[in-house]
Amino acid sequence: MEFRNFTYLLLMLATIAVPLALSFEKEVRFYTKVKFLFPAILFSGAIFILWDLRFEELGIWSFNPRYITGIYILNLPVEEWLFFFVIPYTSVFVYEVLNLKLAKFEKPNLFLAVSLVLLAGFAIVTYTARQHLYTFFNFFLLTIYFGYTIFRNRFKPHYTKFYLTWLILLIPFLIVNGLLTALPVVEYMDEHTLGIRIFTIPLEDFFYFFLLLLMNLTIYEYMKKQRLFSFPKSPF
Repeated sequence: MEFRNFTYLLLMLATIAVPLALSFEKEVRFYTKVKFLFPAILFSGAIFILWDLRFEELGIWSFNPRYITGIYILNLPVEEWLFFFVIPYTSVFVYEVLNLKLAKFEKPNLFLAVSLVLLAGFAIVTYTARQHLYTFFNFFLLTIYFGYTIFRNRFKPHYTKFYLTWLILLIPFLIVNGLLTALPVVEYMDEHTLGIRIFTIPLEDFFYFFLLLLMNLTIYEYMKKQRLFSFPKSPF
């Protein structure tokens, strides 16, 4: 095994290193909220892993053996499993920091309007890109889940921080996913995408991340409100 075989693994470890270290910072105290995040990671991870397995089986995307350790679980590299823990953990950490630092900055009505426009756009892409499997499935699932989120109307108070989190994380996303697609660690079958790339990243990946973030945050906020993991205070 050569050093380059640790490329994907090291990218994941580098991505989570700072958020993990700062989770114990006194002001943020993110470690106290991780119990609400784990159900979100498990639920979203199950969906994305099944998606991953099927697309890898169909050859829509594949993993370059030169940049992974060669350890597989259910035909997926262990690094890919780690991805669905690292990205949600890092994303929700940033979201909570924004809630702390920008507590008074809220534009729910503005971002609701943005969401409705995006939803219409996602639906149009879903219909017009039916022949491209990655594009179609990505935007179809996004349209369904995003539409449910909007019209259920319980996530509206969190739209502002959701969009800010997505926009801020596009910077590290461009770096990490840029490396994954430039080397490439992950290779795509072009006939199943729109063929539009930003640098070396397929356009679909930006909205794949949008869906992953949305799914984790909606479940995370739901779990916080349910207080399923809270214990009654001692009367003493």
